[in-house]
Amino acid sequence: MSNHQKRLSVPNSWPIERKTETFTVKADAGPHGEAGVPLLIVLRDVLGYVDSRKEARFALDQDQVLINGDPESDETRPVGMFDILAFTEREEFYRVFPGEGGRLALTPIDEDSAQSKLGKIVQKQFVPGGDLQLTLHDGESLLVSEDAPYEGNDSVVVENDSEEIIAHFEYEEGALVTAVDGQHAGEIGTIEEIQVTPGSAENNVRIEREDGSIIETIEEYVVVIDENFVADDEGVEAEEADEADEAADEADEDDAAEADDEAAEADDETDEEADGGDDE
Repeated sequence: MSNHQKRLSVPNSWPIERKTETFTVKADAGPHGEAGVPLLIVLRDVLGYVDSRKEARFALDQDQVLINGDPESDETRPVGMFDILAFTEREEFYRVFPGEGGRLALTPIDEDSAQSKLGKIVQKQFVPGGDLQLTLHDGESLLVSEDAPYEGNDSVVVENDSEEIIAHFEYEEGALVTAVDGQHAGEIGTIEEIQVTPGSAENNVRIEREDGSIIETIEEYVVVIDENFVADDEGVEAEEADEADEAADEADEDDAAEADDEAAEADDETDEEADGGDDE
C-alpha cells in the first residue's frame, strides 16, 4: 500500500485545493473510513492554525486539541462527519458538518454542546451474552440491552466521557434531517416521505425544506438530527452578532463622547474670543 496521497485523487469530502500541489498527507487507519479527513488538513488548510506538519505535531503534543473529548496526538487521524473538535487553550469548539458539495466544514458550537456527539446507526446485531451491538456511521460500536428501542437509520447522541446514549431520534416521516452527501449536502428539512425501493436499490427520501420546497436524496445520505442540534449553530451565530452589535454601540458611544468634547472645546474657544473682544 502506498504511503503517498495525490491531491487529485482525494475524496470529494476533503476541503483542500487539488491543483496547487501534487501530494498531500494520507489519512491513517481509523474512524470514518475513506471519508475521513486527516487532522493535519483541518489544522493547516481549514483553520490555518499551523503552517506545516512539524508545527502540527508540536501543537498536538501539548494535549490542547481534543476529538470527541479525547486528546489527539496523531496528525493523520481521520476526522469526519459529526466529530467534535475542541481547542481548550483557545476555548473554541467545532462540529464537523457537511458543507457545499459534500465537503466537510466546521460549525462553531458552545462548550456544552461539545460534550456529546451525534451518530447514525448503520448496523445492529446481537452479540454473545444477549446484548445488542449498535454500529455508528464512524465505526464506533455501542452495547445496549436487547430490548432497546433502536433501529437502523435512527440517530443517537453519545456523551463523550461516559459513552452513554443520552438522546435518541427515530428515522421516520416528519423527522428533522440533514443530507450529508450528494448535491443537497448540508441542507436541512423534515422527511415528507420514505419511498421504499424493491430489490437492492437504495430507498428514496423526499425532504421538505423550510421554504416548502421538496428535495430528494437516497436514504444513505440522510441523518436524523434534533432541533437543538440546529439551534446550537444559530445560538453561536446570534452570540457573535450580539458581540458585534455591542462593539458597534461602544464605538458609537465613543464617537458621540468625542463629538461632545470637541463641541465643548469649540464653545470654550468662542467664549474666550468673545471675552477678548469685550476687553478690547
